[in-house]
Amino acid sequence: MTDSASSASVTPRTTSEITCPKCGARHSEVMPTDACLYYYECTACGAVLTPKAGDCCVFCSYGSVPCPPVQLAGRCCGDAEARGH
Repeated sequence: MTDSASSASVTPRTTSEITCPKCGARHSEVMPTDACLYYYECTACGAVLTPKAGDCCVFCSYGSVPCPPVQLAGRCCGDAEARGH
């Protein structure tokens, strides 16, 4: 599905399982469909997760599913290219 008509009909997955890199705890979370989540606090160990270099959000870095904008367009509003960098 590379044309815009095909991608427009795709419904992104909105639940992702975040795995904490510090303690390994897994948390199922609902992702926002129109925004990036830059900070996530692990409820098991208290670590505050931030996106890895090159990723737009914690779901793209630590989630089982990338954020909805990335699922739909292959990039997100948080991308360096989208920000003009």
